[in-house]
Amino acid sequence: VGEEKALRIYKSLLEHTRRQALAVEARRLLFYADYINHDDEWKEPDFEKYLQEGQGLGSRMNHSFEIALRQSRSALLVGSDIAQLTTQIMEDAFRQLETHDFVIGPAKDGGYYLLGMKEPSPPLFEGIEWSTPTVFAETVAIIEGMGKTYALAPELSDIDYAEDWEKYGWELNP
Repeated sequence: VGEEKALRIYKSLLEHTRRQALAVEARRLLFYADYINHDDEWKEPDFEKYLQEGQGLGSRMNHSFEIALRQSRSALLVGSDIAQLTTQIMEDAFRQLETHDFVIGPAKDGGYYLLGMKEPSPPLFEGIEWSTPTVFAETVAIIEGMGKTYALAPELSDIDYAEDWEKYGWELNP
């Protein structure tokens, strides 16, 4: 797809995620991988900015939930590579957390694009081989093994390849 178009797609997906998140009536936290950019499009105070902590994806996600749940009754973590993500999906997920312990949005590739919870749950992030087709199934098995309840958000596709963009992301016009 080329570096230039890949960057345009990435920026388009980030902007889409930002717009959808801004419309949700919730506290919004943004976790940066390497450094916090205070001059980007994710303006404070609309978004509280933090640095990711931990070794590996699971550890970083767990840390993000620990931070978010210090001052909130529930929290959602959403991927930034979902062209079909909507404000409604996020609002529905928060509503599901009123009656369930977790909410999870399965991705068509076997992972998930959304995870929500009401209290930190480190076991959800341990022993999983991330970025594989079994992540969603492994996560659900852990939730069930903990004796907790979960609701499902709609299954969506993340944008990993140029073909995914052509199929699901074209309406964002990179």
